[in-house]
Amino acid sequence: MRLPHRPPGQGQPWRHRPGLIAVPLGLIGAIMAVDLATGADIHLGPLLVVAPAITAAIGGPRLTALIGALAVGAEVALSAIFGRLTTAEQQTQIGAILAVSLFVVAFRIVYERHEQKLGQTRLVADVAQKVLLRPLPSRIGPLRIASLYIAAEAEARIGGDLYAAVRTRQGTRIMIGDVRGKGLAAVGDAALLLGAFRAAAHRHPPLPRLVAHLHNTVYWDMAEPTAGPEAGECFVTAAVLEIPDEGEQIQLINCGHPSPLLVRDGQVTPLAVQDPSLPLGLGSDFTEDDYVSEPFGYDNGDLILIYTDGVIEARDGKGVFYPLAERLAGCEVTGPQQLIDRIHTDLLAHTGGALGDDVALVAIQRCP
Repeated sequence: MRLPHRPPGQGQPWRHRPGLIAVPLGLIGAIMAVDLATGADIHLGPLLVVAPAITAAIGGPRLTALIGALAVGAEVALSAIFGRLTTAEQQTQIGAILAVSLFVVAFRIVYERHEQKLGQTRLVADVAQKVLLRPLPSRIGPLRIASLYIAAEAEARIGGDLYAAVRTRQGTRIMIGDVRGKGLAAVGDAALLLGAFRAAAHRHPPLPRLVAHLHNTVYWDMAEPTAGPEAGECFVTAAVLEIPDEGEQIQLINCGHPSPLLVRDGQVTPLAVQDPSLPLGLGSDFTEDDYVSEPFGYDNGDLILIYTDGVIEARDGKGVFYPLAERLAGCEVTGPQQLIDRIHTDLLAHTGGALGDDVALVAIQRCP
């Protein structure tokens, strides 16, 4: 599941509410009523220009043109009632309201075309995001899984955080990673790593051999002469887990990534490896001998949370980091989705909805 960083309960933008059309209509009626009540000595007709200007913010070109026509018509009616329709001053006022109405209609037409192009761009980006970061199934073998991706920028569609899960003959392999780079180079590295993981994990090589393959894929891609000057600045922190269907242990290789958290009976334990590896892509080409997988206990009902550092580096208004492990300690959750929802709500409350980095979360629970 992928969400923008919008606090829970925030509604749709106000300009999309149809009932707001009553505002410009009410203004036209109110200005006419006051102008008629004050008599011919006070001229409030020029204020009618406010109505089409407001309508441009809440409606489309046709609605704006309609309100503009009503405003011009109202000014003409007021001029006729007070017998000054043929005066140069009044005709100038009518022409000014007409000119402003035409201007805001033209502005709204240009804005609508821009929105259509932006909508097409968002659609293409959404498709690319779904191809790059496929949604994880809620159940894989004996595992229940929930995931969340929160974009730091509200308009962002593709980022450098990544996760994937692959079912093998003997269990499930899950990877989470964070590309340390910017722009298209980071997106390309994320796509490259995800493709390499999905292709190789199915063949069920030993976990150290799989991680060595992932590292070399990133390393040699950055070493390509056509990779561009920004490619050398990219590397990937990643954690790769192997969860067998049978037994009470998992295997973990951590390549410079934040330690996964094990939640058991309200207690939170970091799964910190004794020998962390370099992030993928740093150093030289490696072999499986350069990696060691470390075991950790994992019983039925236990929850494992893997995440990117956008979670623990999120700050509140005073600059305090989000204390993920402390917030999870003692919390009563019964499943992965409940855990993800709790963190999502709490994280946005901690930061006020203003995230400085993308966030990826995956919760895994073994079922009997």
